[in-house]
Amino acid sequence: MVRAMRTRGWIIPAAALVAASIAAGSSAQPASPRAPRGAAPAEPVVVELFTAQGCAGCPEANARVEALAEEPGVIALTYAVDYWDYLGWPDTFARPEFAQRQRAYRRPLRLRAVGTPQVVIDGRRQVPGAQEAALKAAVEEEAARRVFPPEIEFREAGDQVGVGSGRVPAGGAEVVAVVYRPGPQTVEIERGDNRGQTVRQVNVVRSVRSLGAWTGRPALYDLPTGLDADEAVAILIQARTDRRILNGAVLPPG
Repeated sequence: MVRAMRTRGWIIPAAALVAASIAAGSSAQPASPRAPRGAAPAEPVVVELFTAQGCAGCPEANARVEALAEEPGVIALTYAVDYWDYLGWPDTFARPEFAQRQRAYRRPLRLRAVGTPQVVIDGRRQVPGAQEAALKAAVEEEAARRVFPPEIEFREAGDQVGVGSGRVPAGGAEVVAVVYRPGPQTVEIERGDNRGQTVRQVNVVRSVRSLGAWTGRPALYDLPTGLDADEAVAILIQARTDRRILNGAVLPPG
């Protein structure tokens, strides 16, 4: 059985993706069906939290995003950034590429600067992570936006992911693999602004990289190898220029 979840639009077998790529695979997709009230939406909203263990204002935002992670139809990802390490506590989850990903949102979102906590919704808008009402409203609005998403399917062997046809945004698009550990993790902070506190974070990202360009035609992409047994992979189809996320899906651990 194919292990796919929370995908936008229709799912097609990987073999059909390959066959379609031989034919004229650039035709538009049917609109994804709307879920009944109270049901999980057919297309997920990707919630990206940029946070730091040494950031005094981040624990509240962490909790807000953890609550959202439990909602059907939400892919929540936590990126730890390293630019607050100078305050006295080196973030144990941070990597330079996570801060680089955050900075890539600055120009498309028309921000003067980046900081923490910051939540980016579907690559389209940013919300201060501690503002619960604004965060929920943004997720609901993005959930209602969906039309004609490219399809996503994981192959049974778990070594490749297929992406279907669709309209490519101006500037092109790429397929991004985000490896993360599902569920919460806690860290006891010994120094810095959060000294003496236990910081809790959910779906902590361990790596992020591009699998290649998406041209609008069906294609298969190799998934990251050597994953730990507790690691999941979120696949994001993302515009290169304005950074909006066209689709997302998760391959669970194992």
